Amino acid sequence: MHEGDEQLLRGRIYGHDHDDPDPGPRSGRTYAELVGGPLDGLLLDIHGWRTVEVDDGVTLIIELGRWPGGRALYDPRPGEARKPGPGIACRLYYSGDTP
Repeated sequence: MHEGDEQLLRGRIYGHDHDDPDPGPRSGRTYAELVGGPLDGLLLDIHGWRTVEVDDGVTLIIELGRWPGGRALYDPRPGEARKPGPGIACRLYYSGDTP
């Protein structure tokens, strides 16, 4: 990934259009910060997700990774604390990718 691509992604919500006039977090929503890999720095909207859904990790479609149109895998670290309520509640860490 090029440096310009990384800058474009920072502070944005996964799944929002790159030309969204307000790509940042929304008030009252809950997010997981994506750490490492092709989606590093993006936020994933997990508002309304059950704890077990976050604990299972996520598989997200990517266009900037090793396989365009493939999937990036992000998982929580066992025992890492979560913050309840709106805002950034947890981090999910890159664990690999798949076509």
